[in-house]
Amino acid sequence: MSKGKGKQTETAALLPPMPNPSVGSANPSASLSSLWGYLFPALNHIVRSSTNSSEKAPAIDISYHMGIHTATYNYFTAQSEAINARPQNGAGNNPDRDNGRQASGTDLYEHLDKYYTDLARELLLGAPEDDTTLVQYILPCFKRYSVGAHSVNRLLNYVNRHYVKRAVDEDRGWLTLSDIFDAVAKSIEEGDTREKIAKKLKERRVEELKKWGYEEGGPAESFAHAEQCAEAASSLDRVVPLSALALRRFRTEFIEPLMAAPKMKGRKRRPGAAPFSEDKVHLPKGRLSRAVRELLEVREMNPEERRSLAVDLAVTLRAVGVRHAHPLRQKLEKFLTTGYP
Repeated sequence: MSKGKGKQTETAALLPPMPNPSVGSANPSASLSSLWGYLFPALNHIVRSSTNSSEKAPAIDISYHMGIHTATYNYFTAQSEAINARPQNGAGNNPDRDNGRQASGTDLYEHLDKYYTDLARELLLGAPEDDTTLVQYILPCFKRYSVGAHSVNRLLNYVNRHYVKRAVDEDRGWLTLSDIFDAVAKSIEEGDTREKIAKKLKERRVEELKKWGYEEGGPAESFAHAEQCAEAASSLDRVVPLSALALRRFRTEFIEPLMAAPKMKGRKRRPGAAPFSEDKVHLPKGRLSRAVRELLEVREMNPEERRSLAVDLAVTLRAVGVRHAHPLRQKLEKFLTTGYP
């Protein structure tokens, strides 16, 4: 009986890929609305469709995959040609062009950002009101979201190669020269060559990635994972690869609202009066803080299950760019290191 059930589950997980929708004589790359209309069903299928596999997003047919790649390439190419054909008033006189707002791919990138914003907000609306079950809701929710986001990242890798890479080259990525220049400038000595300065910039970049778990000399996979965490932690004005874009929005639209403490009402301090001397322990906590406390300190459960949930939540917070110094990450790390909350 159980054998047959397992076979049924495996079959459900291997449902046929989503077929290429018929567009007739329409050209998907003719406009942003046409491209988005062609792409949107694939996004919803990959990111939103129910699946029995927690490790793999639902697939689309290879012809649909190639059709999306071709339509995206043609759309970007047409945009670039249109931009290059526009008359210029002289080098540097067009600020829109200089700062990349007119660069081909900007509009599609912003649509994808909006898509992940809306999706993360929808998932937040589905969160249970009971704090005791909040962590158990977050973890599978994030797993499904991130698996889909990484699949979309591969599907639309041309956006990363064409738009994101150019933005990073233009110093609009997660770590800009202005972010690290002050620290590097202090170490620059008279007579330093350009190569030596570039090396110091690279070393500073590595120092930033160490904050996200990278160890110098570690494997390339560890470097890439740390950089993705750093990208997800960046501010919304920074251009990052599509996988990090999705993770960043999960942080800003899902995790951060759950971490936010409710505003206190009723008590106001008179002008000139001394500040309230309330113990911070008794101040209102955000929902996620209460849920973590419930998980680590209050709720009765199997120790292995408690630890497994704590590990997965710590990994999730790091993946979406919650910094190491945040109290929740510190609390989870303390529990995982010592066994005590």
